Amino acid sequence: MREIVLDTETTGLDPSTGDRIVEIGGVELFNHVPTGRTYHQYINPERSMPDEAYKIHGLGDEFLRDKPVFAKIVNEFLSFVGTAKLVIHNAAFDMKFLNAELALLKKSQLPWDQAIDTLTMARKKFPGSPSSLDALCRRFGIDNSSRILHGALLDSEILAEVYLELIGGKQPGLTLASTSSEQSVSGASEWRPRRRQIPLPSRLTEKEKAAHAAFVQTLGVHARWSR
Repeated sequence: MREIVLDTETTGLDPSTGDRIVEIGGVELFNHVPTGRTYHQYINPERSMPDEAYKIHGLGDEFLRDKPVFAKIVNEFLSFVGTAKLVIHNAAFDMKFLNAELALLKKSQLPWDQAIDTLTMARKKFPGSPSSLDALCRRFGIDNSSRILHGALLDSEILAEVYLELIGGKQPGLTLASTSSEQSVSGASEWRPRRRQIPLPSRLTEKEKAAHAAFVQTLGVHARWSR
């Protein structure tokens, strides 16, 4: 199963008022294991950066001026994503922006059911507790000390660790305790070694056997070895 842990940075909170995406980061998982393949792209939003947004991610007009516009990177991005599930913290926000950008280019929308919202997962698993990415890092002991400013790739890498913890740890399918209902691939409830048809020959030499017998005699008639 292929999944993409995804994050975006934007110029604001609402694409319907002209806010745009300025950064996309993604981390590929296969069967809940990072493959090492990532996607990262800065994007020229074709508008000025509000101070409020700049304080969050530190991406200013001068830095973004020579970056490609969304139309130039959309095909590469969609190719990377494919039909994989998109693991996103507060998925409604990022999906809203991604689909707004796609709509401007008259591209097909990303289906809402393609997204897995880790914010919703965290709130269900820990009701009443803080569910921000930083709060979940503290809960799971994940190092986020390099997260001074928001960054799409860094946040997606951190979110990948949080997601794996939310679904049960880095190896969610691994359980050491067995139950009577568990079965192996072959259908047997418990694997047992079969008795050898021809026993292995003893590795003791006659000299070693004689030495052992002589030692046992020195222990007396009440020794365990004499019983």
